[in-house]
Amino acid sequence: MSTRTPAIPRWSWTAVCARRLERHALSAPSKDTRPADIVAAICGAHAQLLSAAELSIGLRLTDVTRTDIRHALWTDHSLVKTFGPRGTVHVLSAQDLSMWTGALSAIPHSSPFPPDVRLTPEQTGAVVEAIAAVLADAELTIDELSEAVVAATGRWAGDLVMPAFQGMWPRWRQAVDTAANRGALCFGPNRGRNVTYTNPRRWWPAFQPADRRTALVTVVKRYLHAYGAATPRHFAQWLAAPPQWATKLFDSLASELQQVEVDGTRAWVAAGDTTLPASAPQGVRLLPYFDAYVVGCQPREQLFPGRAAERALAGGQAGNYPVLLIDGIVAGVWHQRRSGRRIAITVEPFDALAAGQRDALDEQVARIGTILEGTPALTIGTVTVGPHA
Repeated sequence: MSTRTPAIPRWSWTAVCARRLERHALSAPSKDTRPADIVAAICGAHAQLLSAAELSIGLRLTDVTRTDIRHALWTDHSLVKTFGPRGTVHVLSAQDLSMWTGALSAIPHSSPFPPDVRLTPEQTGAVVEAIAAVLADAELTIDELSEAVVAATGRWAGDLVMPAFQGMWPRWRQAVDTAANRGALCFGPNRGRNVTYTNPRRWWPAFQPADRRTALVTVVKRYLHAYGAATPRHFAQWLAAPPQWATKLFDSLASELQQVEVDGTRAWVAAGDTTLPASAPQGVRLLPYFDAYVVGCQPREQLFPGRAAERALAGGQAGNYPVLLIDGIVAGVWHQRRSGRRIAITVEPFDALAAGQRDALDEQVARIGTILEGTPALTIGTVTVGPHA
């Protein structure tokens, strides 16, 4: 008796777009959901600009303001600010910190620095151990942390050899994101204008990084749930991991993943996760800098069609411009400027807005005012501000 190989589901890009919007709570904001839960669903919110992360989270929820998100970060600690995917600052769900540290510490990395600058594996281990110890009961600024790390490890750690922002940083700072990935460091609340760092075990004494393999499997499935259908190369780009390594990882999960075909291209989802929304992608959204949706969704040419690729990408990189999203596709750019409570918002659509889209844009501007606790004023016009680095 012969057995038939199950047919590969055939999806359209439009259906994939609708699925991603729904799972990012961008087709409709999520009700009765905590900020930590939405952050977990989108695999973290980029937080190099914390105000942008606050807006990314708030737009996906009903009746949430930046005060609520700050409370989740610094009071109830259901959120954590740390180094996440791509080595960039993220807000993550605290309940996922074990998963993230286990997975991120398993990704192969190569140093961008020449041999006379980079840390040896032994030096890296010594720095991470020192960071964990000095932050065990403290919140330190970078200068305070530097002094403590050099005192604990040796003068070599303080050698000013790392080119950075028209100056030189001490050698040990190469290991900051490594320390975060190994669970020794996260951000503390700002001290005035100064960033602070602390040890996550101050807030979660039982915290330990998860088993690396188990964590990687979970991250792959979480990513495919939020951004699938996707390829190993898409996953590698999102995680800043070697493409060949990502391909081998997907191959090792063959029994747990499932192929689909999106407009003729093979891609992957978690096995059995083939539900698609019944309706087409819809809605008008103003997404801030480095929003997870625009950074993580691929292929870029579908998300940034035509003029959007020229106007809303920076050297092919997504997230450097806040974008106007219409029906899941980048359809403009925007910018905000705050002065006291007043928030001046300029939106530059690439095409004329229909009456319904204009009304929806007004609603989105009002929502931004609520989230950021200010009074918004909308101007339709040209955005003259360049990309954020």
